[in-house]
Amino acid sequence: MFSLPLRDGARLRPLELRHAEQFATHLDRAREHIRPWVGAGFVTEGVDGARGTLLRYAELQAADGARLFGIWSADDTLVGGVMFTAFDAAGGACEVGCWLEPAAEGHGLVTEACTVLLDWALTDRGLHRAEWHCRADNERSAAVARRLGMTLEGVRREAWPFGGVRHDKQVWAVLAPEWRAHRGQTVPSQ
Repeated sequence: MFSLPLRDGARLRPLELRHAEQFATHLDRAREHIRPWVGAGFVTEGVDGARGTLLRYAELQAADGARLFGIWSADDTLVGGVMFTAFDAAGGACEVGCWLEPAAEGHGLVTEACTVLLDWALTDRGLHRAEWHCRADNERSAAVARRLGMTLEGVRREAWPFGGVRHDKQVWAVLAPEWRAHRGQTVPSQ
């Protein structure tokens, strides 16, 4: 499998079933911090819960769907990750997401890792559209979408239930030609 360098000695690599114990330990550090911002099914408890999440994504990836990638710090500690929460090759669209424990925030790791995912999806795989969904009050997440060259396409009112309250959800997106322009890439001649 691959392991790609990120800034500050961090690495991006697939997050697989064999990492269940590391994932569970990471979630113990991150759970309450990420709970308001990610899907409830992602924030599991214990090794069995972590294994269940990893198995669900492994099955989705085997069907060319959603997939997970971990971010490991320079000391080889799992500190977060990025993901395709949805991946539809036939429809030409995907959704990218992320999570980090507090100690890993503010270092640009998510933007750099998501750039890798978007390059792969919009260039190598030939998808046409990538989305980013976040709660409207999640300023850090919206800032990542902006850094990735995405456009805020709209707000889905009260579409994100959490803690008995319904929050607005922002939908950001970038199209393949916009991504190439953002990255300074040219389209090869036919």
